[in-house]
Amino acid sequence: MLTADFNYDLPIELIAQTPLEPRHSSRCFVLDRSNNSFAHIQFWDIDKFIRPGDLLVMNETRVLRSRLFGKKIPGGGKIEILLIRKLSRLEWEAMIGGSGMNTGKQFEIIGAPGGEVIRVLDGSIRLIRFADEIEPFLEKIGHVPLPPYIHTTLENPERYQTVYAHKPGSAAAPTAGLHFTPELLNKLRANGIRSTFVNLQVGLDTFAPVTEVEADRHRIHTEWCSLGDEAATLINETKQSGGRIIAVGTTSVRTIESAASQHFDQSIHPFEGNTNLFILPGYKFKVVDAMITNFHLPKSTLLMLVSAFTGRENILSAYNEAIRLKYRFFSFGDAMLIL
Repeated sequence: MLTADFNYDLPIELIAQTPLEPRHSSRCFVLDRSNNSFAHIQFWDIDKFIRPGDLLVMNETRVLRSRLFGKKIPGGGKIEILLIRKLSRLEWEAMIGGSGMNTGKQFEIIGAPGGEVIRVLDGSIRLIRFADEIEPFLEKIGHVPLPPYIHTTLENPERYQTVYAHKPGSAAAPTAGLHFTPELLNKLRANGIRSTFVNLQVGLDTFAPVTEVEADRHRIHTEWCSLGDEAATLINETKQSGGRIIAVGTTSVRTIESAASQHFDQSIHPFEGNTNLFILPGYKFKVVDAMITNFHLPKSTLLMLVSAFTGRENILSAYNEAIRLKYRFFSFGDAMLIL
């Protein structure tokens, strides 16, 4: 299985730079796996394809204001720090922009605790230790990080959060959920469609292309996730009553399937911990029946995941059709419902 098999050509003008208003006004490409048919709707009308008794599983993570600006000590040269993952009370894995940030190098951040580089990791990634906990300062001095392909300033940082974002910890948003509004959620609930929440803390590697020639040789990133008692109960009840489990986003897919892989019975149990589940074509889905997702980057692990769900040729055919119809791609782009 070659990484090049998951490549496609995307006109740059189709990379969405700004979100639509209201959120539910985006387009939704519906792909039915049973006959590989396509349909095109507004996201607001997604209830036409979701039945009473189905369960939406959503990732309630919230994006940290994890982009920080500081100075080197000594020298005063400017640096940019992007927090990726908290490892302990004071230590973080972070990406640092600025030369000479090697082991032992200290830095200061205006209005927040400074720190030092503890270890050089891959590329520009560093293990850093702050002088005090940084999280209480993030809402005041931190900036919401945007994906590298978005070049337009986001006037309202909340537009890169889902309306149900609750638990801070991610370096990127679970973007399939950006299409939901409180009004749409109320509409779905009134139609007998339930929802529940999981949590996966999205890392920056979600944007990284696979560079290995053979896709299965790629070392996928590890992310922390949890699926609690309530979610496990609702998933099991839905399955037993004949409803479908509809994962909102690839992060929800990985959380559900990671929980399912911990046991050999047919039910879901609560799960909390790290996952490095790499879903490639050939993977047998244990729980997820349908998914809502966005259009993903070429040669990415996320494109491989949706290819595993519906077939590589089918998904690339759908992407070609979406390009022909000028759908908007990536984080602020349109949605896809795969049934």
